[in-house]
Amino acid sequence: MAKFALRLEARPTPSRLMSWLSPVLAVLLTVLCGALLFIALGHDPLAGLAVFFVEPLRDAHGWSELGIKVAPLLLIAVGLAICFRANIYNIGAEGQLTLGAICGGAAALYLDDGVGGPAVIGVSLLAGMAGGMAWAGLVAWLRDRYNASEILVSLMLVYIAQLLLSYLAYGVLRDPEGFNFPQSKLLSDGLLLPMLISDTRLHVGIIFALLASLGGWLYLSRSIAGFRLRVGGMAPAAARYAGFSSRKTLWSSLLICGALSGLAGACEVLGPMGQLTPTVSPGYGFAAIIVAFVGRLHPVGVIFSSFVMALFYIGGELAQSRLGLPSAITGVFQGILLFVLLACDVLIQYKLRWRKHG
Repeated sequence: MAKFALRLEARPTPSRLMSWLSPVLAVLLTVLCGALLFIALGHDPLAGLAVFFVEPLRDAHGWSELGIKVAPLLLIAVGLAICFRANIYNIGAEGQLTLGAICGGAAALYLDDGVGGPAVIGVSLLAGMAGGMAWAGLVAWLRDRYNASEILVSLMLVYIAQLLLSYLAYGVLRDPEGFNFPQSKLLSDGLLLPMLISDTRLHVGIIFALLASLGGWLYLSRSIAGFRLRVGGMAPAAARYAGFSSRKTLWSSLLICGALSGLAGACEVLGPMGQLTPTVSPGYGFAAIIVAFVGRLHPVGVIFSSFVMALFYIGGELAQSRLGLPSAITGVFQGILLFVLLACDVLIQYKLRWRKHG
C-alpha cells in the first residue's frame, strides 16, 4: 500500500521580495489569529480587534503612550539586530536593561539635590549605559575566555540582574518614608527626562531611540567595522581568511547592545517610572528579540516592528480593562507573531512536497 509523506525541499533561489514582505504577512496573519482567539474567548472579534489595534491610535494620548513603549523596544532591538547580524545570539538584553536601570537609577538618586538639570540627567543616563555594557561585557568575556555559550550565559544573567534589583529595592535603595513598599524615593522633577508633548508622558527617550536606529544603520551599512561584522556573521570562514578579528566582533556587538539596553533601562527609571521598583520592565528585553527579527535585523526595519510590538502592549492593557481578558493576552499575541514569522521564513526557504513511498 502506497504511503505519502510530507517533506521540506530547499528552494533553489528563495524569494528576496517575500523575505521583506513576510513580516507584513506575519502581522496580518497574527491579526487573523487574534480574531479567532477572541471568538474562542466568547468576544466579538471585530470589537476585540478594535480595542486592541484601533483604540490606542484614536487620540494624542494614545499615540504618546505608544511612543513610551516604542522607545525601549527600539533601543534594545537596534542593539540586538547588530548582535544577531554578527551571529552573536544575545538573549539577555532584559538583564542588561535591568542593570542599566539599577546603575542609572542609583546614580540619579545619589546626585539628586532637588534641582537636577541636563548635566545630572546625562550622567545618570551614561551610568545606565555603563551598567548595561558591564553586564554584556561579562557575557563577552565568558564567551571569549571559556567559549561559554552566549545564549545560556546571557539568559542566566537576566535572573541574577532581576534578583539584584529586588534586593536593592527591598534593601538599601528602599524609601524610608515609603510605608515599607519595595521602591526607592521619587526622583525630583529636575531629574526626569524632558517631555516632548505637554500633558503627556512622552519623553525624549523616543528621540534617543530614533537616533540609535539611524546610528545603527550608519554603523552596519557605512562603516568598515560594520562591514567586518556583517561578513563575520554571514561567512565566518571568509572573515577569518580576510584577517577580520572575531574577538573584536564579539566584544563590539555585545558592548553596543549592552549600552543601548542599559540606556533603555535608565530612560525607564528617569522617564515614566520616576523611581526604582522590583519590576522595571514588563519584558521589553525578550519582546525586542521578536522586534529585531520582524524588522529583518535592519536598524530601520525595527522601527516598524517596535511600533507593532508597542501596539500589542497598549492593546493588551486596554483588553484587560475593557474586555476583562487576562494580562497574558499580550504574550499570546507576541507568541503568535513569532510563530507565524518563523513559519513564513521556513516556507520562503523551503517548499512542501508530498512524496510517495511503497
